[in-house]
Amino acid sequence: MKLAVVTDSTAYLPERIKNHEDLFIIPIPVILDGKVYNEGIDIEADEYYALLKNSKEFPTTSQPVLGEVLALYESLKDRGYDTIISIHLSSGISGFIGTLYGITDEIEGVQIIPYDSKITSMPMGHMVETALDLSSQGKTVEEIISHLDTIRDNTYAYLIVDDLNNLVRGGRLTNGAALIGGLLKIKPILTFDQGKIVLYERIRSSKKAFNRAEDIIGQREQEIALPVKFYVIHANNLEVAKEEKAKLQAKYPNAEIEIGHFGPVIGSHLGEKAIGIAISAQ
Repeated sequence: MKLAVVTDSTAYLPERIKNHEDLFIIPIPVILDGKVYNEGIDIEADEYYALLKNSKEFPTTSQPVLGEVLALYESLKDRGYDTIISIHLSSGISGFIGTLYGITDEIEGVQIIPYDSKITSMPMGHMVETALDLSSQGKTVEEIISHLDTIRDNTYAYLIVDDLNNLVRGGRLTNGAALIGGLLKIKPILTFDQGKIVLYERIRSSKKAFNRAEDIIGQREQEIALPVKFYVIHANNLEVAKEEKAKLQAKYPNAEIEIGHFGPVIGSHLGEKAIGIAISAQ
């Protein structure tokens, strides 16, 4: 088996695999003030958040052009790959993975396996890293998918956002309009449920929301009963992310904790200053 791993630009990838010869990344377009930017190619996170502050219109995202995706898969076949695992952002955020399920038989001579991460960012990057590592160890595609399933089934993320308007206007928050109507001074903790972003709890302040999210992560670590990684992910809010990592490290001294950021696509949905706290099985 010669395996290629394809993902999209919403994955936050560890440095050691960014240039892996078997890794291929599909950029997700984001539209700001009528201009289309391909995440990771035309624009990076720092530049994007600066533009977002001064934008006149609400940012939107779209799926990659299907013809370009098919062309990538064809090129991988021509390079000798006979199997492609395509790991992408949650179907609860984007319809892209659903589109891929419909084209798995379009290219003869190569097995295309779309994989719904049901998450995004750092946990999804961890899945990509794992698939590449297992492939280099000679694992079968069935063994790789089984391990990805274990990670996916043992991944939890909690989001604390400054402003829910982006999520509600973009349609990415279940029952979001009703939630906003009753917010007042409530600071909600959001989570992923079957790949969709939903309300987890209403908390009275940001400080209490972070404290509660830290407690929940500890409970999840005990439930998972496997080696885990902790992640702190920010949308142009590095100082708060560093503070949150320090708090988690003090509370869970043996934990492996990494900091990463939300790129333009996810940042468009969550809004600037959002913080995510996540845990994944290794």
